Amino acid sequence: MSLSIRAVQTAADRRRFVDLLWRVYADDPHWVPPLKSEELALIDPKRNPWFEHARAQLWLAERDGQVVGRVSAQVDELVLEHMGAGTGQMGMLEVLDPEAAAALLRTAEDWLRAQGMTRALGPISLSIWDQPGLLVEGYDEPPTAMMGHHRREYRGWVEAAGYVTAKDLYTYALDIRVDMPPMINRLVEAGGRNPRIRVRAVDKSRFDQEAAVILGLLNDAWSTNWGFVPLTPAEIAYAGKKLKPIIFEELVYIAEVDGEPRAFMITIPDINELIRDLDGRLFPLGWAKLLWRLRKPRVTRVRVPLMGVAKSLQGSRMAGQLAFMLIERCRKNSIEHFDATHGEIGWVLEDNGGMLSIAELPGAQRNKVYRVYEKAL
Repeated sequence: MSLSIRAVQTAADRRRFVDLLWRVYADDPHWVPPLKSEELALIDPKRNPWFEHARAQLWLAERDGQVVGRVSAQVDELVLEHMGAGTGQMGMLEVLDPEAAAALLRTAEDWLRAQGMTRALGPISLSIWDQPGLLVEGYDEPPTAMMGHHRREYRGWVEAAGYVTAKDLYTYALDIRVDMPPMINRLVEAGGRNPRIRVRAVDKSRFDQEAAVILGLLNDAWSTNWGFVPLTPAEIAYAGKKLKPIIFEELVYIAEVDGEPRAFMITIPDINELIRDLDGRLFPLGWAKLLWRLRKPRVTRVRVPLMGVAKSLQGSRMAGQLAFMLIERCRKNSIEHFDATHGEIGWVLEDNGGMLSIAELPGAQRNKVYRVYEKAL
């Protein structure tokens, strides 16, 4: 049967773009079905404020009318500003065979060239803040919340198309029931005695203000990292709305120094454990089930998706002290309030020495590697 590639144009096309996941991962016991409503919102220009500074094209690969693959290509004005002129991106690659993979990647590259791009970076789906990278290590356990999961074959298919490694992103897993080493405990205790330092839980009744504080710190703390693009005010508001149902005051902390926010840490229960049996559907009964479970979540794992220390403190002793004070508070609360036994930190850039020194806690093991590739166009 002949293969055809066509652009996504309608709402029905977008649904087929999302529904393909269920066919690709039908036999994968580690895949967690995402919520279809979230997946559709991500690619909808009317709902996702990312499209205010970026443009994207999606494609479907079909054989005999049946979808066998998908891909996106995107040009983000903020990426061009922060990562260099000519940097386009491809992402959202899901496909059933190498012929379709090669055709989809060629199509995405041709579109990027037509947009004036000279380099393809990806997979990034759609933003570095969404799900960057292709899973290349760690296939044999389910992904935690907001992390990707991919077929083993993808790595070979992408590399066969001429893509080479641009950057690896690591995640680390650890048993959070294990106490911190004495040296770190002493550092945390000294911070607790320092009158200049205050570690406080977020106040969810002031959610919008707290979210703005945290995401402002994030833009500052990550500003020199590879791949960084700032979140716009509209994206901050959108992210806050999405995160609010899974934000718990016992797991999100801000560290203040002399009354000014200087560090933060967001920990979330592994929501994938709570949605796995919903098969991507919130209606008719999935929404009620999820709301009930979120009232008092009990999970095996928690994840630290975001953490940062103000740029002016990075590299100082206080930066590490604030980070470990936040980690210890969230570690204890994860056990006490959510019955968690394990945690995952990441992703962390392969060359971010400061964060790696924190993520590589005693007992922590690198459990997954996500690779961002690049190709000259």
